[in-house]
Amino acid sequence: MSAANGAALLSLKDKFKADQWFTLATEGAADPDVKQERKHHMAKADQGYKVSFTQMKDGTKEEYLKLAELERPYHALTADRVLEEMRRQGEVSLEGYPITRLQHGLQSATRAEADGVDIDWIVAALLHDIGDGLAPQNHDRFSAEVIRPFVRWEVAWCIEHHGIFQMLYYARHYNWDENARDQFKDHPCFATCATFCERWDQSAFDPEYPMKPLAYFEPMVREVFTRKAYDPEVIQEGISLGLDLC
Repeated sequence: MSAANGAALLSLKDKFKADQWFTLATEGAADPDVKQERKHHMAKADQGYKVSFTQMKDGTKEEYLKLAELERPYHALTADRVLEEMRRQGEVSLEGYPITRLQHGLQSATRAEADGVDIDWIVAALLHDIGDGLAPQNHDRFSAEVIRPFVRWEVAWCIEHHGIFQMLYYARHYNWDENARDQFKDHPCFATCATFCERWDQSAFDPEYPMKPLAYFEPMVREVFTRKAYDPEVIQEGISLGLDLC
């Protein structure tokens, strides 16, 4: 067998394995047996192939193509990692608030769904503060980058800027500029972000509000994160549909 034929055969085998892992990652997420099998397959992925380079500039095309194949199962588990971080926010949260960060996200998403918006907005509302754990000083931008490859441009923009828009409600108590958001007053997403903050964020700290559980939103999260990343038909760059809510 020639080296070229051998490489082609290896590539096909790797693709088959990656497809198996993708199936494991997207089906039966709540099943403990499936989770264990998923871990087993991921552990096997760590064995065997290793690139020869120690500096990225020395890598070959074949090595980078191989790495791309090996990364597929990891990418397929993105939703799992997102959901795990949300669960963590139910255990470790900012002090002083009447609800946890997880409950805040759940309440925000529940309110968004009640307003009749689509899945992009519901998942964005759920995850809009997911960056609090690792980037509390710029959680809005961190959170936006988590969802940006998979939701509309308008939605990601609002999550990226919701921190500065939220200042309208509290900045005066710290002698900050509560109208800092006005620097974006001519942006096509200005009114949309203002509505997001008013209806689903600043209002979502009520411990008595009947918020839906994370399990309810899990299928939506999985649907969004299994989309093709940066698909132009999904992203709709530069298009602002707004939030026409009654």
